[in-house]
Amino acid sequence: MVEKFLTVAGDPATFSLTLVVLVAGTVRGFAGFGAGLVFVPFAGALIGPRAAVIVLWAIDSLPTLPILIPALRVCNYRSVLPAAGGVALCAPFGAYLLATADPLVLRWGMSAVVLALVVLLGSGLRFTGPRRPASAFGVGMLSGVLGGATQLSGPPVVVYWMSGHEAAAEIRANLIVFFALSTVITGLSFWANGIFSEAALIRAAIAAPVYFVALILGQKMFGFASEKVFRRVALGLIVAAAIMASPAFDGVLR
Repeated sequence: MVEKFLTVAGDPATFSLTLVVLVAGTVRGFAGFGAGLVFVPFAGALIGPRAAVIVLWAIDSLPTLPILIPALRVCNYRSVLPAAGGVALCAPFGAYLLATADPLVLRWGMSAVVLALVVLLGSGLRFTGPRRPASAFGVGMLSGVLGGATQLSGPPVVVYWMSGHEAAAEIRANLIVFFALSTVITGLSFWANGIFSEAALIRAAIAAPVYFVALILGQKMFGFASEKVFRRVALGLIVAAAIMASPAFDGVLR
């Protein structure tokens, strides 16, 4: 075990991943989401999509407690809990796709879905009615498939909550609590599909302290941001994810 740890720690890819983790954690602490949008495209090019998903899942669990605990007092549970229920239903299907589907087809499909959601949000349409549990559940189902397959469950729920007029603090809190719940759900799905690997978990153990510090930094930055800045950053992250995660950018990432 010690020999395996030293081998992974000495891998040049581990150092590169740690730098990406620093950026991803800062983004997550600020926006309440976005770690996967930053991390998965680069990490997938370095260590493969399956290992990247597992590393992100591991570092985005217990280290997020400093931003989760305050969010529990602000989030809208009538919207968050049904969305998490949708994830519970569909995350196993996404994990099955991760284990069996052609990675190239999976990545093109994910990019197309995310871009379609961005176009919808950028069109200026706003949701003015009540946040009914059924609509949150449906959005959660889509997030469950994407989260299980790519660990990028954020775009559907971000678009859903940003399409209304909720305050940035509530949107951010909703996302933080939603991801805490979906992390548990997707973890069970990964375990059931035999996706965990020793090397990926070792990389996660090395990166976790850096991610923790970055989360705290991002959370402090959020306190200085206006509503407009928050929404622009959130939308920009989704667009960047859809573009950078597509196979068209493999040559750049490598």
